Amino acid sequence: MSGDRSTPNGLRRRWRARKGREGSSAVEFAMVGLPFFFMLFAIMEVGLIFVTDSVLDGAASDTSRLIRTGQAANSNLTADQFKTQLCSRMGIFSGDCPSRASVDVRVLTQFRNQTPPDPLANGSSFDDSQLTYVTGQPGSLMLVRVWYKQPLITPFLAQALSRLGDGSALLVSTTAFRNEPYTPSS
Repeated sequence: MSGDRSTPNGLRRRWRARKGREGSSAVEFAMVGLPFFFMLFAIMEVGLIFVTDSVLDGAASDTSRLIRTGQAANSNLTADQFKTQLCSRMGIFSGDCPSRASVDVRVLTQFRNQTPPDPLANGSSFDDSQLTYVTGQPGSLMLVRVWYKQPLITPFLAQALSRLGDGSALLVSTTAFRNEPYTPSS
């Protein structure tokens, strides 16, 4: 009867077996917890990037309407004012938008076979010297491009998603259209 649980010897054996596993939960959590929380933060950051990209697309499309309808040309809207209008449409992301956003508005000669200058041509830094702001005339073919620097928190994502040397993701929104036949102001 020494193996019986109700006897003192049986209780001692169960106590010794349990005593040998006392720290195993903490060790298992330490092994699984760090990768789990890393993946959780990475998933949340990728979600934030997708939401920011969607908001940027909507803001760029809405703000481009000022050019398409001739409101920007008739009110002599500058590039900085256009960027301010864009940032006001960015919702919760509008706080740092003026320092993160870059805008390029240009007239196209035709929709196909166009290669506008790439501000990332050197591969690791953003060169805004080639960006222009021209609102065009009624009926002009237009290209509006907006770049938005989204800082990344998770180091693994910064290595995987960043095209810039500062570790931020560069989101791009592009829209092309023909200006409406508005009446230019004199």
